[in-house]
Amino acid sequence: MTDWLVATRNFIMHKCYVWLLKPMLFQFDPEMIHDLFTSTGQFLGKYAITRKTTGAFFNFRNPALEQNILGINFKNPIGLSAGFDKNAVLMNIMPAVGFGFTEIGSITALPYGGNTKPRLYRLPEAKSLRVNYGLKNLGAEVLHNNLKNKVWSLPVGINIAKTNSSETSDVQKGIADYFFTYKTFQDVGDYFTINISCPNTCEEKPIFAEPENLDLLLGKIFSTPKVKPVFVKISPDLGDVKLDAILEVCLKHKVDGFVCTNLTKINTLNHPGKGGFSGKLDSELSDKVIRQVYKKINTLAQEPFSCKPIIIGVGGIFTAEDAYKKIKAGASLVELITGMIFEGPQAISEINRGLVKLLKKDGYKNISEAIGKE
Repeated sequence: MTDWLVATRNFIMHKCYVWLLKPMLFQFDPEMIHDLFTSTGQFLGKYAITRKTTGAFFNFRNPALEQNILGINFKNPIGLSAGFDKNAVLMNIMPAVGFGFTEIGSITALPYGGNTKPRLYRLPEAKSLRVNYGLKNLGAEVLHNNLKNKVWSLPVGINIAKTNSSETSDVQKGIADYFFTYKTFQDVGDYFTINISCPNTCEEKPIFAEPENLDLLLGKIFSTPKVKPVFVKISPDLGDVKLDAILEVCLKHKVDGFVCTNLTKINTLNHPGKGGFSGKLDSELSDKVIRQVYKKINTLAQEPFSCKPIIIGVGGIFTAEDAYKKIKAGASLVELITGMIFEGPQAISEINRGLVKLLKKDGYKNISEAIGKE
């Protein structure tokens, strides 16, 4: 498909979504719409004909966007962030929508039905969401049984967290909880993300965002031979001193990268209720963390690293310019959810298409050349 046809297709679909579909969808409960889109995506992913048809509407590919990172082939740098596909039912349809990879979960050792409803809120004036799901998922054993022996056509990250329970607030019990899921999923997926920064749990503050506790957790995680890359997902709300301390712990244990960042708890809108904020309210905070992490790992990550840790940027990506800003700040890959909800599923194709244009404008032949060139 020529660039002109892709541009025309995306323009028409964007206007249909923004002018017609979104105003109708936004009249209904956001969690109900999320569940509707999840079940629709699950259905479309079941059959070759529906996957191919979806791809004709949404997909876009260009060799300038392809990268091999940590031995994993990414067809483009745009991923679906953890928190959308909680129970891992959308991997078959993700490539057709245009994603280059996806993260499932967060998955916890024990199943959890989630916090009390309502727990998802749209904030249209801020192009953001307030999220208070509380790590809803079916649990490690059920999800592993559903996913074992399956093969997908894009990289899949296994995002693991601590079961949302007061019992796992004890450090040693929390470590055992993480480690159970980590061991369970050794044979599923392409990389792990250790989520230490979910703001929607029963704890006032995530206990493994404390460097001394994180040191114990990573010591346990790496007590067995590593079979795939391991990332750590960090908060956008850390001060500089604590962020540096967390990075030093992670580099000590030779983690493969960082997901920057989770939801923010900083409530600039004074929106009532619990939960963390995604979207544009998280954008600048995420960019700041990416810059600091990139600078730190390029200062400290020397041998025995075979390569420097990788950054996955998350927070407030709606356009190609948003994604490119994070890449030039130091991210090799980026993830989104909120931008897709506000702009429509064709936004993935449009972001990828826009990235190719931005690369050509700056004289780069591949997306990897732009990383950290801010």
